[in-house]
This record gives sequence, C-alpha cells and structure tokens, in this order.
Amino acid sequence: MDPVTEDRTTEPLTDLAQRLTRRVRAFDRRHPLLWDLHFTGFWATAALIDYAGGGWQHNAHQQDVPGWLLLTLSLGFSLPLIWRRTHPGAVLAAMAPFALVNAWTGAALQAALLQLVLVYHLALRRALRRLWWATALVITPVLVSNFRHGEGSWDQQIGSQLMSVTVAALIGVTVRTRRNYTEALEDRARRLETERDQQARLATAAERSRIAREMHDIIGHNLSVITGLADGGRYAAGKSPERAAQALDAIATTSRQALTELRRLLDVLGEEEKQQADLTPQPGLTDLAPLLDGVRSAGLPVHTRTHGIPTLPPGRQLTVYRVIQEALTNTLKHAGPDATAEIDLAYGDKAAVTVTITDTGHGAPATPAAGRGLPGMRERTALYGGTLEAGPRPDPEQGWRVRLHLPEETPQ
Repeated sequence: MDPVTEDRTTEPLTDLAQRLTRRVRAFDRRHPLLWDLHFTGFWATAALIDYAGGGWQHNAHQQDVPGWLLLTLSLGFSLPLIWRRTHPGAVLAAMAPFALVNAWTGAALQAALLQLVLVYHLALRRALRRLWWATALVITPVLVSNFRHGEGSWDQQIGSQLMSVTVAALIGVTVRTRRNYTEALEDRARRLETERDQQARLATAAERSRIAREMHDIIGHNLSVITGLADGGRYAAGKSPERAAQALDAIATTSRQALTELRRLLDVLGEEEKQQADLTPQPGLTDLAPLLDGVRSAGLPVHTRTHGIPTLPPGRQLTVYRVIQEALTNTLKHAGPDATAEIDLAYGDKAAVTVTITDTGHGAPATPAAGRGLPGMRERTALYGGTLEAGPRPDPEQGWRVRLHLPEETPQ
C-alpha cells in the first residue's frame, strides 16, 4: 500500500480522536465535579464488588479478616478519590492509615493500588520534590506486610512497588510536560493573534491619517482656488464679462479636477471586489505646472526657480508636490491682496531636494492649530527623515516662508 494513501486513511480517525479528546476536556473543565463523581463512583463500585464477591481472598495473607474492616478499607481507599485533583497530597496521607491496616491484617485488598492514582496526580499538579515522601508512604505498607507475614522476597516486593510508583510518576510527568507545551503554544498563538490585531489597528490608523492628509490637500487647495476665482469673477462680472467667463471656466476645470482626485481616493476605499479602481498615479513633479497655473488663475502670481536635475522617486515627488500645494493654499487664504509667491527648487544628488516657498503677504499667518495643513506637511517630511520650517520671514521682509529639506536617500 502506498504510504501516502495509508496516512490519508488514518487522518480522519486521528482527527476524530482529537475532537473527542478536546470535547471531553472541555466538558471536564466546565463540570469538574461531575467527572470526579463518576471516577470515584466507578472505583468505589469496583472495590465493593471485590469485597462482596470474595475476590480479595485470592491475594489475602489472612482469610479471617472481619467483614466490617474489609468494607471500611474498601471505602477508605476509594471514596477519598473525589478530592484527588484538588488535594492529592492530603488524600494520599489520608489513605496511608488504611494502607498500613491493610498490610498488617493481611487483607491485601487490590484497592490499595489506588494510591498510584494519587502519585500520578502529584506528579501532574505538584512539585516533583513531593514524590519522595509519597514514595515513602506507598512503600511503607509493603515493608509492613513483608515483616508481618513474611511471604515472598522483600526486595522483589519493594522493587515491584517502586516500579509501579515510577511508572505512575512518569505518566504524570509526561502528561504535565505535554500540557505545559500545549499551553505555551496556545499562549504564543494568542500573543501572535493579539500582535496581529494590534498591527492591523496601527495600519488602519496610519491609513486613516494618510487618507485624512490626502483629503485635506485635495479639498483645501481646490476650494481655495475656487474661492479666489469666484471672488475675481464677481468683481469682473460688471466691467469685463469675458474675464468673468474665464473665471467660471477655471472654476469648472478646478472642480472637475478635485472631483476626479476625490473619486480616485474613494475608489481605493471601495469594498466591492468587482469595482475597478481608478489607476491614476499620485501627483508628482510633472503636475506642478497645472498646479501653478491654477494658483495663478486664482489671482496669486507665482515665480519659480529650479537648480539641478530632479531625480526623485514617486514618494518624494508626492511630498514635494503636497508641501508646495499646501504652502500656496495658505498663501491664497492668508496672504491678502496684491501678494506674490516664489518657489525655489534645489535638487541634489541621491534624491536630495530643498524647496523654499515664500510670499509677500501681510495677512494673518497660518498656525499649526489652524488645521491639518502644517502637521500634515511635517508628517510627510518625517517619512523621509527631512526637516520642515514654517514661519514669518525675517525683518524687514514681510510674508511667510516654508522650507522643506529632504536628505540624500539611504540605500536599502
């Protein structure tokens, strides 16, 4: 027979046995007293059958042991088993007088072997150092029986009893080791599951923060441009209808652009697998020209200077784009009329870049507490180990300055 086929035929039986074992253990954990009563009742019944049926006489050294004493010994060895799991040491000590009387009178009841159950539970639930005195309690009746009745070799009897105690203790240690190993695996699985959930929550929080930044950049900038265009169109409506129509066209273009970017961002969040998300890439350096055209059309003159050759990866390009976008949006909001802006782009080696955005405004400057703009820029900058400075220009110059510096990219 093919070994693989043979293994497959045994897998259902193994799985069935494991399921039954788990169910029995789960039931025992929920109703421990019920199982203890069944276990104790079984051995008490066996001990009484041995007493009532006269089976004890086949191993007895004395046949004239009183019936009441046999009944007492039978119950003394079996009934205390109900506490074997909670107090195994105390139960074994309580059985010791019955074991001594059993050995001294020569009754030699087989129920005395139930002491090995207590040895097993001691090895399973208590410190192993307790096995020494437990072994002494179990061996002492053997010595008493050999001294009292002198049947058989004492070393053979003691060796047999020691072997029984050793086997019971080894079974307890084996079960205990396996149980500890299983608990360690379950604890590790729980910790891994907890860590996985924590990582998922952290990833969710990071994604929410990223989406909030994107929403702020898209909505804040485009609405500022639309507001500027609308104000300009209103002033030009009476004197120059053509300029007003141009402003309305620019508003429509900016609105469509904002809707496209929002639709792309919301498509990423869609949960329907069959829905095709818009694959438009994130804005980069090539999108600066449309951005500046939109700002200029909103009434803010912008001049740019470029030094070096841009060799930035997409992530750094997005950071530069968003910082310029946010800085110009703040200028539109706070710089006041007749303000101008200037952008200085200096590209270095290994994707290093320095961007300085200044304006000549004299309105209320943007503050970190005013919204998510400046904190969002700093968060983007921190992703690449860069620095971001934002504040008023030094006297006697007026206006606001934002300076972004991204250092050289570290090879991975």
